[in-house]
Amino acid sequence: MTSFEFAFPTRLIFGSGTVNRICEVTRELDCSRPLLVADPGIRDAGLVDTVLNLLTNAGLNVEIFDQFGVNPDSTMVDRGVAFATSLNRDSIIGLGGGSSLDCAKGINLILMNGGQISDYRGYGHAKKALLPMVAIPTTAGTGSEAQSYAVISDSTTHLKMACGDPQLAFSTAILDPELTLSQPAQVTASAGFDAIAHAVETAVTTRRTTLSMLFSKEAFRLLNANYERVLTAPNNLEARGAMHLGAFYAGVAIEQSMLGAAHACANPLTAQYQLTHGVALAILLPHVVRWNTKKNKSLYAELMDSKIPPEQAGTRLAERLVELSKAGGFPTNLKTVGIPMKDLADLAESAGAQWTGTFNPRPFSESEALEIYQCVY
Repeated sequence: MTSFEFAFPTRLIFGSGTVNRICEVTRELDCSRPLLVADPGIRDAGLVDTVLNLLTNAGLNVEIFDQFGVNPDSTMVDRGVAFATSLNRDSIIGLGGGSSLDCAKGINLILMNGGQISDYRGYGHAKKALLPMVAIPTTAGTGSEAQSYAVISDSTTHLKMACGDPQLAFSTAILDPELTLSQPAQVTASAGFDAIAHAVETAVTTRRTTLSMLFSKEAFRLLNANYERVLTAPNNLEARGAMHLGAFYAGVAIEQSMLGAAHACANPLTAQYQLTHGVALAILLPHVVRWNTKKNKSLYAELMDSKIPPEQAGTRLAERLVELSKAGGFPTNLKTVGIPMKDLADLAESAGAQWTGTFNPRPFSESEALEIYQCVY
C-alpha cells in the first residue's frame, strides 16, 4: 500500500445561495481590501456585479481585474500584477472558471514574491507570504479551487507551466450551484468533461493512493451520473450541485495523485491552437483509456460497476466516455477541429515534455504521444 500524507487547508462552503457569505468569509480572514479577479465573460454574465455589490454594501474596498482571457498566460499575469501593485490589496478573490482562479494565483505569486511566473514552475518556490485567497468557482470543471497549483502558459513558448506552492491553496472555496446557471451550454459541456477527465486520470496514475482513490471514485460517480442531466435540464440545481462537488473532489484527487497522458496531449492543443481544453480531452480521453488498457486490462476496474468483469473495465469505460462526449456535442477526431497532420510530430514533442505525462500508468514520452495523436486523427 502506497504511503501518503494528507492535509487539506481549504475550507469548503457548499450550497445554493452561499455566495452571499463572501463578506463574512472575507472579514473572517481579517481582510477589507480584496482584489477581485474575474474574466470579461464573468462580468458580462452579471456575476461580477453580484459579488461586487455584496462586498461594497458591506463596506469593503474592492478593485477589479478582468484584463485576461481563457487559458491565462504569463503576459496576462504580469498585466494583473502591474494593475495591483499600487493598490494596497490585502486579499484576492478569484471569481469564475479555472482561468480566473489560476490567474488569481499567478498574480498573488508575483505580486508578493516578484520575478516571473516561470520562476515558480514546479513546487514550493515562494519565499514570501502570499495574500489570503477565496475562490468562487462558477463552472464545474478544473477543480482549481481545491488545488495548490496554478497552470499558466508561457506567452512565448506556449508551454503550460504547473506552478505550485502550499500557499496557493485557497483559504476558502464557495461552491454555489446557482452561479453555474448562467453558463453557456458549451461551457457547461466542456468544463464538465474536463472534470470527468480529472476523475478518470487521477484514478490510475503512478502516484494514486487509497486516499486519492476515495476522491477520484466519488468524483466520477457524481460526474458520470449528472453530466447528461445538466446538459438536458440546465436549470436542475441538484444536478448542478452534484457536478460542482464532483469537480471539487476531482481537484482534491489531482492534488494527491496528479494527471496523465490525456492531459499531456491536450495541453499543447489548447496552448498552440486555442482548442478548448475540455474539447481536447473529450477527443483524447477514450483513446488514452484504451491505450493504457492495452498494458493492463483491469486498470480502470475500481471506477466501474463491480458487476463489470475487471478485464472489461477499460473497454466499457472508453465506451461510456464516447457516450458522454457525444452528449456534449464534441468532435471525435483532431482532423475535424482543423489540426494539420503535419503538425502532429511537433505536438508530440510538446506533449512529451508535459509534467503530467510522467505520472501516466503506462510509460509516456514523445513517441507515445505521437502514437496517441495518430490514433485520434
